[in-house]
Amino acid sequence: MNFVFRRDELLVEEVSSVLPDAALCERIGVRAEILQPIWVLPDSPHRTVHVEPGVDAPQGYVFRKLRSLFGVLDDERMALAGRAYQISEWARTHRFCGVCGTPAERLPTEFCLRCPSCGFSAYPRISPAMMVLIRKGDSILLARHTTTATARYTALAGFVEPGESIEQTIHREVYEEVGLKVGNLQYFGSQSWPFPHSLMVAFTADYVSGDIRVQEDEIADARWFGPGDPMPDIAARISIAGSLIRANLPMGWSAP
Repeated sequence: MNFVFRRDELLVEEVSSVLPDAALCERIGVRAEILQPIWVLPDSPHRTVHVEPGVDAPQGYVFRKLRSLFGVLDDERMALAGRAYQISEWARTHRFCGVCGTPAERLPTEFCLRCPSCGFSAYPRISPAMMVLIRKGDSILLARHTTTATARYTALAGFVEPGESIEQTIHREVYEEVGLKVGNLQYFGSQSWPFPHSLMVAFTADYVSGDIRVQEDEIADARWFGPGDPMPDIAARISIAGSLIRANLPMGWSAP
């Protein structure tokens, strides 16, 4: 499979969402030697590349937002596309050494771009982020973020800062975003989230103290939802946020 990205868009056949073959890649100037393998194994059939923003899709094909392809591509191809996006983005942004500016060279045995001049090594970036669903009796806390295009409610989330554990991040982010203190943190699961290079690590937590006070530049609304409350539009099942919420729905709620 060839994964051709233009920014955060993937090139697919307009009707069937089939990925381009080698001949089509050549037509838009993507030569075989610039395609990056997405596995270290030398015989891996999967390749990826970023093209310039001005490149147009050939007839019958279209560049589609990677996020919009959830539910269009099957789970296996979507997982491969997420991996391919992160590999191609790493290759695009580390062509030159960040220390001395020398063109970097890809090592054949690992995902590493190394400077032949000073020896600096650059690996694909992975940014860990916590997600937490807070429970208070029969209710759960859901929030709507200011930076999202949809009106969906979801669990709180935030990136790990230097020197923090995941648990410390949860306590800091919860207090910053909604002014609450929590305890009894329980691991739920994790998910690679290639927008652009996150690893989401999800937990549940119990409310301890505080009144909701939203961080206005981050949170548009946050409230407790429990039995008898109307169910808001929540995160899609394909995301770990959707799975986390559905595993802890208040009594009487059901979600597709």
